[in-house]
Amino acid sequence: MQAFIFIASLVLTLYTFIDCARRDDSQIKKIPKWGWLLAIVLLQPFGGIAYLVIGRERGERGPRSPKRRMLPPDDDPDFLRRL
Repeated sequence: MQAFIFIASLVLTLYTFIDCARRDDSQIKKIPKWGWLLAIVLLQPFGGIAYLVIGRERGERGPRSPKRRMLPPDDDPDFLRRL
């Protein structure tokens, strides 16, 4: 059980450190990037959790591209035009 907690903490620390390091300064909130990097390394795993919760700008939550609605052939104008 202790090994799992250690590995999970290590993975969280690595993920948040790399995520923070790769982000632009405008996408990081509350404290500067170097401050978050220090907090992630020195306060593991709490620094990584704090960074994920309050330190980064989240993207839009909607779908990346609008889904196209499927139409049956007799209702699809493109299909009917090709007949």
